[in-house]
Amino acid sequence: MSSLPPERLAALNALPLDSTRDVVLYWQTMARRTRYNFALQHAVETARALGRPLVVLEALRAGYPWASARLHRFAIDGMADDAAAYARAGVAHHAYVEPEPGAGRGLLETLARRACVVVTDEFPEFFLPRMLAAAGRRLAALGVRLEAVDGNGLLPMRAAERAWPTAPHFRRMLQKRLPEHLTWFPAEDALAGARALPPLPDEARAWLDGVRALWPDAAAALLAAVTPEGARALAALPIDHDVPPVAFRGGAREGDAVLRGFVERKLGSYKARRNEAEDPSNSGLSPYLHWGFVSAHAVFAAVAEREDWTLDRLAPRPNGKREGWWGMGPDAEAFLDEVVTWRELSYNTAHHVEGHDTYASLPEWARATLAAHRADPRAELFARDALEAGATYDALWNATQGQLRADGRIHNYLRMLWGKKFLEWTADPEEALAHMLHLNNRWALDGRNPNSTSGITWVLGRYDHAWQERPVIGKVRPMSSVATARKIRVDGYVRRYGGRGAPG
Repeated sequence: MSSLPPERLAALNALPLDSTRDVVLYWQTMARRTRYNFALQHAVETARALGRPLVVLEALRAGYPWASARLHRFAIDGMADDAAAYARAGVAHHAYVEPEPGAGRGLLETLARRACVVVTDEFPEFFLPRMLAAAGRRLAALGVRLEAVDGNGLLPMRAAERAWPTAPHFRRMLQKRLPEHLTWFPAEDALAGARALPPLPDEARAWLDGVRALWPDAAAALLAAVTPEGARALAALPIDHDVPPVAFRGGAREGDAVLRGFVERKLGSYKARRNEAEDPSNSGLSPYLHWGFVSAHAVFAAVAEREDWTLDRLAPRPNGKREGWWGMGPDAEAFLDEVVTWRELSYNTAHHVEGHDTYASLPEWARATLAAHRADPRAELFARDALEAGATYDALWNATQGQLRADGRIHNYLRMLWGKKFLEWTADPEEALAHMLHLNNRWALDGRNPNSTSGITWVLGRYDHAWQERPVIGKVRPMSSVATARKIRVDGYVRRYGGRGAPG
């Protein structure tokens, strides 16, 4: 029925598909796009095979942890883009934003009662795995099959089979398994086939109108680009308004523009300038990848097109090296090592390691060395509020926190420095991890993501090896503001993001 690679499909209950019902329902949770979307493609193909209309539910809860005006506005930008794309394709799309926590309870089940099958997005982080498992049980009670589709990376998460402890080990496996999956891409336009689907019959349309009466579509003002009316609608929601929206837009259209701009203007200097603090050549794609506005497949396709790349340029055998295997230029290879190897390693960890965001999940050597230095005196202890405000003695670190608060992200290289200082300024490594996760997940547009979480746990030793022993941090890799300022120019960065104090 579907052209989906089998490793990407997971049944979340044991029920068969029921071809006698009225619609196919796509519950769009994390792949918030209509291009290069395996789950949407699978839903469309299933609907075509059954001769049923497609209905899409795209909802945004009010009560999830760290729900804020920043995260809501970014997500709602994407809902607006999706609403326009579904309207052009003639697909019924229900964009629902909860007016208060719990108001959306029962919406999924109400729509699912008329569904032959419900298709959704698989995502291995935050509350999503628990939410999907619970939904699988609730839909089973209604006699409805729930299928989750993994569209997270170039390699299906199940194809890796187990957790890999380091990037070199994972990279070698990736190079062995990935070639077959590079021939199995999602459709660029997942809605192309939807234009041939039957429309909702009058009775089903009346039913859907009834559902919308109980759970109204998001107001047009809320879905619109930032306007006074939209700002007032957002301000009325019961979320954290101390974390304001960022100056740039979310959504698939903006994500595609960011991708094009990076490939055209910055990819050619990526290797030399990606770590620069002033006018770096990094991609800016992390928030768009996290929210599902841009897919890893779209990123790879854009880079491969720029490089005029074909599959026969791959190295004949895996070598585990960062460069040389793809058969592309050095800038493209360096970028792909970040967006494929390191990003997909983080998804591998999230998928295969239970409690991957907990202190107990760190490598044994890291926990042992940090335990040995637990009682070492710290240079200074800062409360979480002081760290959140960027009120330390270290000007460069304060600037990284200032960028996080202002832009919802931190420069890639300086984000490592941001994390390393928590070990020095908190009472113990467990508190360091808790503070990092809270500040990152509250302020970062790409927080609550495997890639973001793995960067935080890398600070504490994940994927790394033991270094020379030092006070407080033991054998965990060191990083200081003074050393960082010797490697890259940071004066303009500190001025821009309001760092106060001296480098520490």
